[in-house]
Amino acid sequence: MSHPLSAVSQMLERNQALFEGKSLLVCGALEDDYPRELAGIARELMVFTTDYSYFLTQQEALGERIHFGHELGGETRFDALLLLLPKAKAEARFLLAMVTPLLHAGADIFLAGDNNGGINGADKLIAPYAGKPVKRDSARRCSLYHGELCEPVAPFSLEEWFSQYQCQIGDTQLTIQALPGVFSASELDLGSKMLLANLPAMSGSLLDFGCGAGVIGSVLAKRNPNLDITMVDINALALESSRRTLAANGLTAQVLASDVYSALPGRFDRIVSNPPFHAGLKTHYAATETFLAEAPRHLAHHGTLTIVANLFLRYQPILEASFTRTEIRAADTKFRVYRSSL
Repeated sequence: MSHPLSAVSQMLERNQALFEGKSLLVCGALEDDYPRELAGIARELMVFTTDYSYFLTQQEALGERIHFGHELGGETRFDALLLLLPKAKAEARFLLAMVTPLLHAGADIFLAGDNNGGINGADKLIAPYAGKPVKRDSARRCSLYHGELCEPVAPFSLEEWFSQYQCQIGDTQLTIQALPGVFSASELDLGSKMLLANLPAMSGSLLDFGCGAGVIGSVLAKRNPNLDITMVDINALALESSRRTLAANGLTAQVLASDVYSALPGRFDRIVSNPPFHAGLKTHYAATETFLAEAPRHLAHHGTLTIVANLFLRYQPILEASFTRTEIRAADTKFRVYRSSL
């Protein structure tokens, strides 16, 4: 499937000469096929993504030139970096700390992004590595900044980037560990609190869709020791955060990368979620709408789906069209908890 070039990529096309003949590492907010163009002009290309959905769309075309995961290791080998600025600045700092040790001294560092996404603060992001950057281009409400790596960077330590906090939900206390940019990385959100307050005791198998830092799945694992839990997300940083949260609390669950149901052939007795609806700077509903509409195919007989959602999200019509029964279990001025059954 072809992905039309974003405004950022269209700006980068005007600057192809900057990447010709380079050993180039590309990472960040990747969303289209532009890396395929870079593969034709760079001497060497490696695309690093934390987005499993994006990885699946590019894997056939790029092969070994694309890597999905929460960390990219290896030897110093690249003489250029192109970072497409993520929405969360903490994630941008995390990525720079991870990949700059893979750059040779004097390597080019390029930061590109939407002006509304904070790219004009690129000088502060690059400063620890390359001094003051220069704006190389500005077009389609996007900007491209360039700096040069001053000196080799110390090896990256993943452990230094985990945040940790204590979370109390009713009688359940947990230690939450999370990497930058992950949902619920610093505190438990109000929607998830409402969801967890309205879930009964459970048995059988359960899917936690869009697991983030692992709060929902971990709370349910602690409350229901015999519950067989699978936690999925498309974000590699979320998946590693969920694994760490489970381990920190002595809990077990299966943690998988999955683009909606792509990695889930089986059926579940329960599906529980605070489904995501943001992607980058934009609001996207397609993945969650697919998740809701296809849920009956992934539920066992008499299975249930329970979600929490902002009031402005029109999920109720989808649920009512897909399930025999849908009810509102809790509501306030911001959120609703829906429970749907077959």
